[in-house]
Amino acid sequence: MIVVREVFHLRPESMKEARNLVQAMMTVNARLGAPLGRVMTDLTGPYYTLVIETDFPSLAVFEGGLAKVFADSQWQEAYAGFRPTILSGQREIYTVVE
Repeated sequence: MIVVREVFHLRPESMKEARNLVQAMMTVNARLGAPLGRVMTDLTGPYYTLVIETDFPSLAVFEGGLAKVFADSQWQEAYAGFRPTILSGQREIYTVVE
């Protein structure tokens, strides 16, 4: 299993809007059968950080789902609104060791 963390540093005035847009993207993900992740915001560390963390059975499943989600017009519309709220970001992928 892998854990994918999408880490976004947002414009301070855009946090509420970004949270709403991420929820819209997550709704599309659910419709497309993508694993549901959790959305987190900072309590410590860099201010105005939003993280989407999702578990996948494998890297191949993650990559296949990404192509499907990116091709969806509703997801593209939500992301087009989300994009201007982002100052920077990164993707982290971890292997779960149990």
